[in-house]
Amino acid sequence: MLDIKRDNKKGSIKKFLKWFFIRQESSIIIVLVLYSLIVTLVNPVFISTANVINILRSTGFTLIMVVGMTFVLITAGLDLSVGAVFALGAIICGLSMQAGIPIILSILLGMLSGLVIGIFIGTVIVKTGIPPLIVTLGMMYVCRGLVSIITKGVPVYPLPEQFMLIEQTKIFNSLPVIILISVAIAVIGHIILSKTVFGRSVYAIGGNEEAAKISGINITKVKMAVYIMTSTLAAISGILMSSRLGSAEPAAGTGIELKVIAGSIIGGISTFGGMGTILGASLGALFMEVMTNSLTLMKVSVYWQNLVFGVILIASVLLDQYKRRLIIRQSVKAKD
Repeated sequence: MLDIKRDNKKGSIKKFLKWFFIRQESSIIIVLVLYSLIVTLVNPVFISTANVINILRSTGFTLIMVVGMTFVLITAGLDLSVGAVFALGAIICGLSMQAGIPIILSILLGMLSGLVIGIFIGTVIVKTGIPPLIVTLGMMYVCRGLVSIITKGVPVYPLPEQFMLIEQTKIFNSLPVIILISVAIAVIGHIILSKTVFGRSVYAIGGNEEAAKISGINITKVKMAVYIMTSTLAAISGILMSSRLGSAEPAAGTGIELKVIAGSIIGGISTFGGMGTILGASLGALFMEVMTNSLTLMKVSVYWQNLVFGVILIASVLLDQYKRRLIIRQSVKAKD
C-alpha cells in the first residue's frame, strides 16, 4: 500500500512539473522566485510585509495598463502613448474637480479623455495603414503637449479629500484598494481574452491578419476596440495615481510606457503578435516592480536602474525572436 501511495505521489509530481514547464508563464515564475530569493538574502527587508504590500501597490498602476497593452501587442500592434494618456486623464479629472464638477463625473471625464484618444489612434491606424509605432509616438507628443498647455507645468493641487480616499482606502485594514482594482481588471481581461469570441479574434489577427479577414473577422472593429481599451485603462491608472498623490502631476507617467511594454514582453507576449496571456503579462509587470523596488533597497543609482531596464527590454525582445524562430522550425518539421 505504501509503495502504491509513493508511486501515485511521484506520478502526480511528474504530471504537475510537466504541466508547469510547458506553460508560457513558467519561465517568468522561475526567474521571479529566484531573483526574489537572492534579493532577500542580500537584504531581508525586501520580504517584509510592508515592502511586499508596497510592491503590490506599485504594481497595480502598471498592471492596469499592462492588461490593455497585452491586447494591443497580441494583435501585433504597439501603443507608446499610454504614459502621456496616464497624465492627461489625471489632469482632466483634477481640473474638473477644481471647477466644481462632482467627483464621479470628473472621473468619467478623465476616462473619456482616454477613450477619445483611443478612438483617434485606432481610426488613424485602421483607416490609413500607418504603423502603430508612428501613430502612437505622435499621439504621445500630442498628449504631453496638451498637458503642458493646460497646466503650464504646474501640478493640479489640491484635490478633494473624498477623491484622495478612493486610492487610500484599504481592504482588511492592510491591502490598498488599487491591488483589488488591478487584479479585478486583470481577471476580466483574462476572461475576455481566453473565453470570448473577441479574444479569439485578437489572437487570430495577431497570428495572421489576412487569414483572419478571410475567416470573417471584422479587423477594423477589433483593432479599434483594443486601442480604445488601452487608452481608457491608461487614463484610469493615471486618475488612481492622482488619488494616491493628492495631486495631478504634469510629468506623471513619463517613461512608464517602456515599463509597461517591457513587462508585457518579459511575461511572454510576443512583439510579433498572436502569443501571450494576461497571467504572463501580469507576472511581467510584477517582475518590473520587484526589480525597481529591490534596486532601490540596495541603493543602486537610478541611472544604473535605467541601464538595467534597457538591457532587460533588449534581452526580452531577443528571447521573443528566438522563441518565434523555434516555433517556426517546429511547425516546418511537423509539416515535413
